[in-house]
Amino acid sequence: MYGARLAAALRARTGAQLFGMGGPRMVEAGVELIADYHEVAVVGLAEALHKIPAAISIQQRLAREAARRMASLAILIDSPDTHFGVARRLKKIGVPVGYFIGPQVWAWRSGRVQTMRRLVKRIVVIFPFEEKIYRDAGIPVDFVGHPLVDVVRPTMSRADFAASHALDPNRLIVALLPGSRRGEISLHFPTIVKACELLASAMKSSGIQFVHAAAPGLPEEFLARYSAHSAPPITRVVGAAYDALAAADCAVVASGTATVEAALLGTPMVVIYRVSPISAFILRRMIHTPFIGMVNLIAGKQVAPELIQDQFTPANVEREVRKLLESPTARDEMKAALGQVRARLGPGGAIERAADVFARML
Repeated sequence: MYGARLAAALRARTGAQLFGMGGPRMVEAGVELIADYHEVAVVGLAEALHKIPAAISIQQRLAREAARRMASLAILIDSPDTHFGVARRLKKIGVPVGYFIGPQVWAWRSGRVQTMRRLVKRIVVIFPFEEKIYRDAGIPVDFVGHPLVDVVRPTMSRADFAASHALDPNRLIVALLPGSRRGEISLHFPTIVKACELLASAMKSSGIQFVHAAAPGLPEEFLARYSAHSAPPITRVVGAAYDALAAADCAVVASGTATVEAALLGTPMVVIYRVSPISAFILRRMIHTPFIGMVNLIAGKQVAPELIQDQFTPANVEREVRKLLESPTARDEMKAALGQVRARLGPGGAIERAADVFARML
């Protein structure tokens, strides 16, 4: 999504021909794909091991094309484990490298900032606290704000959303966002479904309604195995996460970009996440932040409760969600804190500012 918007803004400014790695939105924006990002997309350290050969192949493929086409600039977006290998290869052939959405060196593997200094000519960051980190490391850096500020908008009111999906706008709505990747969903959704059962039983008189905001592109038969026979029923909507979040009284959200989206919409949330036991064992010794959820990292304090790994149980999810549903005051307090998070993400226009930076590099 970010790559597609950046590509369109760059083409408007420079008329450059664009090629690289991405997905269907980048194709629509005029980028010629040399590699599809699904070839290397994975969550977790242990889970990434079997992707190493594919990542090396993509690194070599992109570098060969950059050399053949005599590329003037490379813009690497996130994904440091793949992109550092690309950057090393590009540096050898003299292609300058810009980086958009830098590695989370403030959270873990802080030594990567030294790698960035060796390989990257300029970095563009989207979180306010990142600018000082990279500047102190001697890397030219620009903070442009978060690209989601411009795009996170519901397309309909709560009443219209409820009418569209046979829901009652006068009853409580809980949005469920278990993740967008199959691995995330398989690790998260069964626990969430059990928590929904506990909630429905504990708050029977409220008639809580549950809405699964599913990411596009996931097969129905894959999703159905987790919730098809759940009691209470779970309504599934596809490609309508913003409408579901905006309509919800609260949400259960897998840690990641979705927590930022929920914050921008002012939706009270409980943050959850689980990785494989092997990945958890390794990560516990590597992560150096007090929080996992982006919404809490941006706030610099716990705004939304986090249930990570062993704490992510049906009973704990039910307890934290029920606290919000039973207390309008608690929901209002979290909404106020989320408003402060939104203010820290900068004004709109992040992609345009990023495009200006990279156009100047050209």
